[in-house]
Amino acid sequence: MGVAALLAISEGNLSRAALLMLVALAIDSVDGAMARAVEVERVLPGFDGRRLDDIVDYFNYVIVPVVFMAGAGSLPHWTWTAVPVLASGYGFSLSAAKTDDGFFLGFPSYWNALALYLWLLEVPPVAGAAIVLFLAAAVFVPLKYIYPSHLRVWYRTTLALSAAWMIWMALCVADPERARSLPIVELSLAYPLYYAVLSFWLGGWHRPSP
Repeated sequence: MGVAALLAISEGNLSRAALLMLVALAIDSVDGAMARAVEVERVLPGFDGRRLDDIVDYFNYVIVPVVFMAGAGSLPHWTWTAVPVLASGYGFSLSAAKTDDGFFLGFPSYWNALALYLWLLEVPPVAGAAIVLFLAAAVFVPLKYIYPSHLRVWYRTTLALSAAWMIWMALCVADPERARSLPIVELSLAYPLYYAVLSFWLGGWHRPSP
């Protein structure tokens, strides 16, 4: 899906690329459950699924969306793509990227969501660069962000809202001009706001165990 999205970007078809990015996001939400269902650890005992998951996530959550941002003109210059690529490269490489209690540590590289919003909302490139810089810095701030599939409370609500958000965004990117003529893109920001509030409420500042 990520490679197909890159090909769509190279052809200037941002709507198709955005849909493929959402499909990749949907697959990522169920790949762990699928791996456990077919018992990959038993069938391939020497295979490290977590390593593969990190590789695929870095590609789909960082590389593809920064190329999308460059292709969509959401940044002043393509060299700005180095900011999220390097920041997330550091974040993904941390041994404590995920906490023992099931949270992401630091901004969890949701560059795919940002790329879609910068494009759909036609955010000026300078403002886009400022947002990218802010979120790249957030990778290094030890705040805990919820890992939806690992939640102990609000689990079903969060997964239902995540699914609704993906469907909503798919409708937006399928017809971006119509989406921009109505406030439906702005309304979809309710989910990222919910995610942020729930993260700060349940996670907050990370305090390492003594």
